[in-house]
Amino acid sequence: MKKLILHFLFLLCASSIFGQIVSNDEIKQRIQLYKSDLRGPYKEIRWFCPDGSIIPPKERCPEPGGVQRARYKDEVTKLAETNHVFLGQILATTPYDQFWDSDNYNSRLKQYQLEIYLRMTDNGWILRRAQYYRGAFQAEDEEQWGINFFNWLLLNDEVIEKQFFLIRQAAKDIPHKGDDNLKQEIRLGSKLISDSYAPFLDLRVKIHGQPELSDVEKVKEFRDKHKTKMVKEDQDKMDVLVKNMEKLYKPLDINFLNAYLTAIPKSGALYQSLLTFQLSYKNSISAIDKISLLAHMMEELRSSVLNYKSAETRLAILDISIALEDILFKEQAAYKASNLMDNITNIRSLGSAATACGYLELWEWEQLKKRLDLAGKSSLSESEIFRLFESCRNITEWGTAMFSSVYEDVVNMYAGFEHMSNGFIDEKVRSSLLLQVGRVVNNFGENLSALLPVSNQLMDISGQTAARGLNPGYAKGELVVITGQMDATEFDKNKIYVFNKPPADLKPVAGIATVSEGNPVSHIQLLARNLGIPNAVISLQNLEDLKKYSGRTVFYAVSSKGVVIMKPEDAMNIKEKALFEKNKRVQEKMAVPVDKIDLKYRQIINLRAVNASSSGRICGPKAANLGQLKQMFPDNVVEGLVIPFGVFQEHLLQPMPGQDISYWEYLNQIFKSALTMHTNGSAEVDVENFMTAELAKFRKYVQEIKLSEEFINELNVRFRKVFGKELGELPVFLRSDTNMEDLKNFTGAGLNLTVFNVVSTDQILQSIRDVWASPYTERSYRWRQRYLTNPENVFPSILIIPSVNVDCSGVMVTKGLGTGSLDDITIAFSRGAGGAVDGQAAESYLIKKHGEVILLTPARETVYKTLPLSGNIKELYTTFEKPLLDSQNIASLQNMARSIQAKLSSSSNMDSRGPYDIELGFKNNQIWLFQVRPFVENKNAVGQLYLESLNPVLSDKILINLMETVKP
Repeated sequence: MKKLILHFLFLLCASSIFGQIVSNDEIKQRIQLYKSDLRGPYKEIRWFCPDGSIIPPKERCPEPGGVQRARYKDEVTKLAETNHVFLGQILATTPYDQFWDSDNYNSRLKQYQLEIYLRMTDNGWILRRAQYYRGAFQAEDEEQWGINFFNWLLLNDEVIEKQFFLIRQAAKDIPHKGDDNLKQEIRLGSKLISDSYAPFLDLRVKIHGQPELSDVEKVKEFRDKHKTKMVKEDQDKMDVLVKNMEKLYKPLDINFLNAYLTAIPKSGALYQSLLTFQLSYKNSISAIDKISLLAHMMEELRSSVLNYKSAETRLAILDISIALEDILFKEQAAYKASNLMDNITNIRSLGSAATACGYLELWEWEQLKKRLDLAGKSSLSESEIFRLFESCRNITEWGTAMFSSVYEDVVNMYAGFEHMSNGFIDEKVRSSLLLQVGRVVNNFGENLSALLPVSNQLMDISGQTAARGLNPGYAKGELVVITGQMDATEFDKNKIYVFNKPPADLKPVAGIATVSEGNPVSHIQLLARNLGIPNAVISLQNLEDLKKYSGRTVFYAVSSKGVVIMKPEDAMNIKEKALFEKNKRVQEKMAVPVDKIDLKYRQIINLRAVNASSSGRICGPKAANLGQLKQMFPDNVVEGLVIPFGVFQEHLLQPMPGQDISYWEYLNQIFKSALTMHTNGSAEVDVENFMTAELAKFRKYVQEIKLSEEFINELNVRFRKVFGKELGELPVFLRSDTNMEDLKNFTGAGLNLTVFNVVSTDQILQSIRDVWASPYTERSYRWRQRYLTNPENVFPSILIIPSVNVDCSGVMVTKGLGTGSLDDITIAFSRGAGGAVDGQAAESYLIKKHGEVILLTPARETVYKTLPLSGNIKELYTTFEKPLLDSQNIASLQNMARSIQAKLSSSSNMDSRGPYDIELGFKNNQIWLFQVRPFVENKNAVGQLYLESLNPVLSDKILINLMETVKP
């Protein structure tokens, strides 16, 4: 222990002297010390006076209004400065704007909320002993600060409009009215008991997944039965748990509203609505009526908050809304639907209430609400009711994604030094109304499963109807469930991975399942679709439930219409086993065509001079197809330069410094050595490890290659002539454009480097080297190795285009990815540059042939990229209160899709007749086209008879009676 303290002091001094960012390992060590320290992260008690002075506790401030509280240890203060990590936060005397922390996407506020969770989960966490440090902070001071903070914050209309969700969540955690969060305390209390006393696990699972009034008696019975077997500490925890559960489920007195009505102006409509609600609720007998009343009242509260300019009134509205959510949570726990109509009506009310809580934005709910409107119908066809169920499922998916998007930045930061942080978002979701929404939607799905030929099979876990297939395919391999960060994860092409969100640079794997869908046209999704890698979206609960199967070999399949199958290897049937016997015999691979490549073409080319027929001959398809677009849509495509394949090879023919061979000979020797290893019977993994290690060395050589004076001079001349500015005066993108991309049956989407917004001459020249080197990264090699028989014949060209600082950008595919229809269009857009391609949770739509626009997923990416004229990338924060694309934007995209489809499919230069995968953006409502390529998917996977056999056949004629009795 003494050595640890000395090491800690050394690290502290070093970081203080140099002002360096403190490593996660150091923070982890500090946290362990704080847990055993009587003062935790604090060093002393002081008076904080109104004049800014800080004086000893026995003195008095020169004027009234001082606050007595603890001071942070010096290293805690320094950590806030170097890492923007705030430990042991005391609210009193904290400046409101610093706590709101708008420049850092409210990080400090969210860290405060996260620490509350950690303290509840880990017996005080860093305050394990310091929670008894007398005078460290005063509850009444913290509460008064909370009132003053909200009175300051809630005067800002724009903040309420843009960040209603976060403000309402903050009102649950920041003390200002003497309340406590019983649901969270109950869930965490039950977790602590089950962690130390295993027999309680089943009851803990029940309390976490389907809490209801009857749980109180079950916990009491368990306590009485096991009392003699439990240690004293667990008995005490059990008593506290029972007490909290009794308090949560005690009979409700709706007159609690009277305490808030004093803050609501009597002259306003809301005051009368609250009185009417109070009376109606008291007189209601039906549970479904009470749920509906609560939902409507909550909806009115959210829509009214900006109508009142008083911060006190706005805070009262938030507090009433939070209280009504708790009531609705309890009412819903006790309600059992008797038929499908009740099921749907109930879900519609819950969707409205979830929106009132901020889990969905108002405009998002308007999109969903229309799809849940039964309009007096007493029956629906099989296909209609299944589409309705998918919309119901969206409520929980979008709501859960709201929590993830807002809080994942602080969770990821804290997870680097405190693994328990990974449970925070899950805890927040489960403590909210979304837990009940998910339970009801799942119940609806299970009832439909008995009536429709649609059935997932996700091991033996509950809530299977939440799973939804994205990309068709099948796989067998070890299941790996990742609940925390993936920084240290070594991805294996033979394993199936389940995680919250896929990394943008994911290496080849056998199968994928994610909680966060991202968007249907990201590079990862397109690669997965192309290679027949099964991919599905699941719920947070599914992720947790699958953890127990991590490490087992499973069979995993996703059909083209979204049915998801996952089962143990020993449960596979004869047809499923035969899939892999056949797969071993037939391995579909292809060769990169090199017969038409012209490596003697060694001049930099104007983009206007190339077209689709240039692809694979003098440059890659990015430049070739963009040149084709430039000819067809001159006002929607920027100017550009193309560095052809030949320039790359010309530089590789140079002798390597200090060696007797050229770069080109060195590269070919690597592939020859690998072939020899393979011929001599070396294991595939050994060959791959050799290749990736050798290519890593080669990549470094290319990144340092000397560029010829002739090439640099020509680049200067061409740059000036095409762009009208000198090299170094205009920010540009440099995009890798290889001959392996966009083959007839393979897309290389996102495998190689794009350099964003570089300006200086040195940056541009180095970027050329970096782009040439990028095909030799491990990730790029592994993806193409899976599909290509001659991966050594990959030649990069480079497309250089001026930066366009677009308002939003994304991808458009001229096909319905969910419907399979070539008459439909799928689009996904994110704010700023580079949108949707890297797996962002983008705003995605399906545009039907007849004009219907269906919101697939709303945007849930809080950070976006802008392109300043000075170069590089600037990241900004955004919110979700308005859609990215308006009706005019969507109409423009439809028209552009039709034009591209018509012009390219009739072009003699294009091998493909569609569908197309198009990257584009909007700047001041004008479309800019950045890339077009054939949309490639794995026809083998989609066409497999087995996968097709999983697809439901839903009728438009067979009707389902909505009064059909269902199980509760």
